[in-house]
Amino acid sequence: MLYVVATPIGNLGDISQRALEILENCDIVAAEDTRHTQKLLSHFNIKKPLISYYEHNKVAREPLLIEKLTNGENIALVSDAGTPGISDPGADLIKAATDAGIEVSMIPGPVAGIMALVLSGLPTDKFVFEGFIGTDNKKRQEFADMIVAETRTVIIYEAPHRLLKTLEFLEKNVCNRKIAVCRELTKTHEEVLRGTAAEHIIHFTENEPRGEFVLVIEGTDKNTSRTEAAVVTAQDVYDKFNEISKDSLNKGLRRKKNDIIKEVAASFNIPKNQAYDMYEEINLQTRGDL
Repeated sequence: MLYVVATPIGNLGDISQRALEILENCDIVAAEDTRHTQKLLSHFNIKKPLISYYEHNKVAREPLLIEKLTNGENIALVSDAGTPGISDPGADLIKAATDAGIEVSMIPGPVAGIMALVLSGLPTDKFVFEGFIGTDNKKRQEFADMIVAETRTVIIYEAPHRLLKTLEFLEKNVCNRKIAVCRELTKTHEEVLRGTAAEHIIHFTENEPRGEFVLVIEGTDKNTSRTEAAVVTAQDVYDKFNEISKDSLNKGLRRKKNDIIKEVAASFNIPKNQAYDMYEEINLQTRGDL
């Protein structure tokens, strides 16, 4: 059987008795970082064979683990911290096991994203988890297009060296919506800061970001987004584009079309791709292409 075992995200006291029992009695522990997991096992005087399973070796390692599971061995899957399968390669092993007809059980425990959501003070009845939004420009733009109109609370993870860049990115796309920045959850220096992206930028410019971060972002107002979506026309978008473009030229600025479209989308609270399509609809008509 494959046991998916949640481990502490910082405070070792958060591990459950059942998690310890599974780690004690399994045949192998598959760990994202064997060195990190060895410290956890040693703390609780557990001695078990460890095998690494992480993003860059999962393709090669997966058949071996599936073979062991098929042969009747019990494997405990752990991540560096929290619940395996959430923004880590554990999800691929779980899928491979279920596809192979192998029984999978889970020992629940800490999840940083859920803890941050609860502490954020933002609505918890409906939310969406986006994990790490990464550095790929296309994926970040897709995220920007989504979050402009997203009415649910949004949870993302971020590394300290990318925090300021992501806050600047959010400032452009969610404006004054509330954001809870949670760091070092369950640890000695746990901190939850609540404010706007602009306020957080000031704080973390003055205070170097340290630790692991979870950002919880307020959704856009449902009534506002519906009203705006209902009244915005392609002509509105086209006129706004020309207004911004003309204003920029008057200031001696030559801006890229894509940047202006992004500003238009934000002003109407609609996705960037939608704004682009609406602009082109009128632009083609004006040029006589339709």
